[in-house]
Amino acid sequence: MGLLDRLSGLLGLRKKEVHVLCLGLDNSGKTTIINKLKPSNAQSQDIVPTIGFSIEKFKSSSLSFTVFDMSGQGRYRNLWEHYYKDGQAIIFVIDSSDKLRMVVAKEELDTLLNHPDIKHRRIPILFFANKMDLRDSVTSVKVSQLLCLENIKDKPWHICASDAIKGEGLQEGVDWLQDQIQAVKT
Repeated sequence: MGLLDRLSGLLGLRKKEVHVLCLGLDNSGKTTIINKLKPSNAQSQDIVPTIGFSIEKFKSSSLSFTVFDMSGQGRYRNLWEHYYKDGQAIIFVIDSSDKLRMVVAKEELDTLLNHPDIKHRRIPILFFANKMDLRDSVTSVKVSQLLCLENIKDKPWHICASDAIKGEGLQEGVDWLQDQIQAVKT
């Protein structure tokens, strides 16, 4: 069976599974984004705040994603680090309309980037500047400036403006992430 599994993988008949961490402050839209990326028949109609974490799966054209959707509530953020070692990519979601908590998001990002299990790895990070549909939202360029993303020199990163409810910007981000993960694997 091992030979058949390997052969089907080489022929592209089986999708490679990757583990992705979905992080960000509470109410940024992490669960809504992950839900929207699942096939329409597997999507939940009612999205509730994540307590602790949940595991979701979705597929792209060549990868099978297992996503650890981590709660962004303050009391649960210390759990994130227990999953860093096994993560092959990170999706970091920012509520682009929540200017008051942008500083907190930056602090959490800095803590993440300086963690020993992340710091010396070339792990791709996809940022979703979410809730672009809201009147108070700032552009993805402004989010990038507020989070000082230009200082991330040792990891591939990309930021996408998104509206998780409509699904806008999500496919662009997943395509980028898929390309980065495949580049690391080859």
